[in-house]
Amino acid sequence: MTGTRTGPGAESAGLAAAGGKLLTGAKVLVTGGTRGVGRGIVSVLAAAGADVATCYRQDAEAAAALERELKRNGGDHHVLRADLAQPEEIARLVAECGTRFGRLDAVVNNAGAISHIPYGELPLDEWHRVIDTNLTAAHLVVQHALPLLPEGASVVNVGSKSAEVGIPLRAHYTAAKAALAGLSRSLAKELGPRGIRVNVLAPGVIETEAIGALPAEQAAAMRERYSRKTALGRLGAPDEVGGAVLFLVSGLSRYVTGEVLHVDGGIS
Repeated sequence: MTGTRTGPGAESAGLAAAGGKLLTGAKVLVTGGTRGVGRGIVSVLAAAGADVATCYRQDAEAAAALERELKRNGGDHHVLRADLAQPEEIARLVAECGTRFGRLDAVVNNAGAISHIPYGELPLDEWHRVIDTNLTAAHLVVQHALPLLPEGASVVNVGSKSAEVGIPLRAHYTAAKAALAGLSRSLAKELGPRGIRVNVLAPGVIETEAIGALPAEQAAAMRERYSRKTALGRLGAPDEVGGAVLFLVSGLSRYVTGEVLHVDGGIS
């Protein structure tokens, strides 16, 4: 593996410094923002001046840690509990954003679910769980958020490189992410006349807590394997996904819609 990295706080601060306060006063909802890629997105957007609402399902410790971080940064931020597999909780989450913010200048659908199961053994309830969390939840979040989205608003749906290449044992996951791209392209055309942009951000292999939680040998093997596959020779970091989201929700990308932006280090 090549290259060196600094700590995540320094990375987010560096991205914010590079982009300035691009989102000062913007109101943003990021689903699934207390860990991993979602936390990187929240941290970068908050550092860029946005007021961010995010949600978590069950990891209260991670939520509390994020709340402390956001409080240090300043701004009007909210970390709310919501199970996005439950349609009524999605409605409640978006309504809460309306109450607290009055509008949403950007929506980032990051919350997701994944499992690794041979296709012949894939239970129907697990198919529904993964499809509902990765696809149906994004659809419902956007649908409920429509009254809160002004002209110039941006929707970013977090997809996956796997939707294009396919991965064994993840047929349900890749199907959901591929469908998310189709949904986004249709919404880009339907909502474009309202001045609302819709794009997909497709990360590659990102170094998150999930990799860190693996046994040391397994984590090292995974890093080595995927580093060899990328043009940059390393895994990505959550804040690097956050930087791409910052571009897509800011005015820097005001003529970009219906696109899939790959943040994958040139993986092959």
